[in-house]
Amino acid sequence: MKILSSELVHLGFGKYVRSDQVTAVIPIEEERGPGRRTFVHVQGQNDPIIASRAEDTIIRDLVQEPREVTQARQQQEILQDLLVNLANVNSTVRRINRDEGSLDLDLLERRIKQVLEAN
Repeated sequence: MKILSSELVHLGFGKYVRSDQVTAVIPIEEERGPGRRTFVHVQGQNDPIIASRAEDTIIRDLVQEPREVTQARQQQEILQDLLVNLANVNSTVRRINRDEGSLDLDLLERRIKQVLEAN
């Protein structure tokens, strides 16, 4: 997991901190209740922030990759698989797809290569 300074972690009740500044997450043992679940220690602050979310949900948000990153990785893998499969399509099938089905596999292959090279 890569912690990014641009990622905010929700602590509940409108409180957010940058994920790269969280130094400790400690469950509140005494006087725990609604609005008082977890102490979140943040770099540069002497006192912890009191979070209303449970420590396990905060930790999950800290270590879990954002959904967009996971989806982008999956999409790249699909494009790479498609590119490998397109390389196995012979020129006759390509011509038939282009002329009869309006599917230009050569153009599609070039565009996929451009997208993959840009990343």
